[in-house]
Amino acid sequence: MKRTTNFLLILLTSIMASCGAHPESAQENGQVDKPLAKKEFYGKMTIKDTIKIGQPVQLEFKLYNGTDTTAKFLKWQTPFEPLLSKYLDIKDEQGNEVPYIGAMAKRIMPPPADAYLKVSPKDSLSAKVDILKGYALEKTGKYTVTFSSSEMSGITVGSPVTFNYVSR
Repeated sequence: MKRTTNFLLILLTSIMASCGAHPESAQENGQVDKPLAKKEFYGKMTIKDTIKIGQPVQLEFKLYNGTDTTAKFLKWQTPFEPLLSKYLDIKDEQGNEVPYIGAMAKRIMPPPADAYLKVSPKDSLSAKVDILKGYALEKTGKYTVTFSSSEMSGITVGSPVTFNYVSR
């Protein structure tokens, strides 16, 4: 019995390992700001290089569908809904994280149909979010913004963005 159990564990482990994803980095493929060419469904963030304290810290998020079919994604924890959760990691030059101070929505699972958005083939969607409405950004300095909700939304964003937050 013990030999059979061990054999089954080894077999199951082998099957699971062969079914796992083997992602390659975008840079290894010579691409910037998007995932593997096979996907062609990706997000890109942009932000002004320099922003003065007191001005909105406007992040633009654009989602591209380079495929020949309509793509669907979960809008939760993305800029395509109001700031209801933390989906960005914002850090200063020293690696200190800017605290998220926005709302934290409780979600039902599985997500209802209206929680998904569609992007037509060869089309894009864009949204803007003022980071100050959900993050305690108070000090001047250089900041890096990374999209951290790929697992929830299904969106891959190739590169973080940086900006300088300066006094008036």
